[in-house]
Amino acid sequence: MSLPGSRIQPNPPLVSEEIIQAFQEVVTPHISDNLGRHVGARGLTRFNRQGKLVGTALTVKTRPGDNLFVYKAMTMLQPGHVLVIDAQGDTCNAVIGELIKLYALQRGCAGFVVNGAIRDVASFENTPCYALDVVHCGPYKTGPGEINVPVSIGGMLVQPGDILVGDEDGLVAFAPEHAPALLEAAARHAAHEEAVKTEIATGKLQQSWLQRVLEQNGLAI
Repeated sequence: MSLPGSRIQPNPPLVSEEIIQAFQEVVTPHISDNLGRHVGARGLTRFNRQGKLVGTALTVKTRPGDNLFVYKAMTMLQPGHVLVIDAQGDTCNAVIGELIKLYALQRGCAGFVVNGAIRDVASFENTPCYALDVVHCGPYKTGPGEINVPVSIGGMLVQPGDILVGDEDGLVAFAPEHAPALLEAAARHAAHEEAVKTEIATGKLQQSWLQRVLEQNGLAI
């Protein structure tokens, strides 16, 4: 058995296409609100201007400023994978750029999440990509690294095989076994918000959704 620090582990099963398509219709606030309102990444920038990120995590942990194991992970990509790279928060050297993006997309990669820096930022305009920063300096390729191990992304733990959902509001990850319950909870959440929007549209000063919260906290008039 390889010791932590330099391991390449097999890919977990991909999440079903049915589940992936279902989460295409779910916004990240409705997911995080049903995960205690504290689960999810913080501090990342969304570099694509359109397109939603939904897929299965293929995780990579790299030495800061190095992308040798990112190269290896690209050979393991399957359609529907999200390449999740923990570069340990280093932003001095970009660990992915346009060439990696192009090759990964050919292999069916659904998008990129980087706890570190990217470059060739304009090429990600239509490709889902979340990262800490942009820098022109390229990476080294000497290792070490790990593939398909737990990684930390913006304070969020991502396990290999997790589902990732990202949109203009941010990025969340969760285990596939929670998907059915989350889909049901998110649907109820969406229905509730639609009902609130309908009530707001009436123009009435007294709103039941507002009064309910105030009453629960002893602030109702």
